[in-house]
Amino acid sequence: MTEQEFVTVYEKYKNSVYSVIYNYIRNAADASDLTQEIFIKLYSCSKKFESEEHVKAWLIRCAINQTKNHIRDSKRFSYDELDENIPDKQPEDHSDVMDAVLALPEKYRIPIHLFYYEGWSVKQIADVLGTKEATVKTQLDRGREKLRKRLEQEGRHYEF
Repeated sequence: MTEQEFVTVYEKYKNSVYSVIYNYIRNAADASDLTQEIFIKLYSCSKKFESEEHVKAWLIRCAINQTKNHIRDSKRFSYDELDENIPDKQPEDHSDVMDAVLALPEKYRIPIHLFYYEGWSVKQIADVLGTKEATVKTQLDRGREKLRKRLEQEGRHYEF
């Protein structure tokens, strides 16, 4: 991959990779760090990609794997309590629906994010998550139902 190709891919997919990671860990600083690590892997990767979709799928799969490794590794260490004076760096401009999506359990949150926010098909999600299409459809249905119930409890009505 040439430098120009890399820059093009980075500009096109950096937000998607960051969003997937943030949906797992809900920490802006860690999500930024992991996003950088993913693109460093891409830059140093000698793999030949068949298409732009293949690059995107590779990036998302790497993001998911890297994030799971980060979560696993984080559990091995205990952290001192943070000073309460440190400002919260979490994005605050999420819509009500996005807040509800972020509150979903991981098994529903990730397919919902990939389907609605990234525009992926059920087949693409199943391939990237290493599961069956029927499982993804079930997760989407159950995730939508959980979203609907949560939003109705808060007095909002949305059709999914």
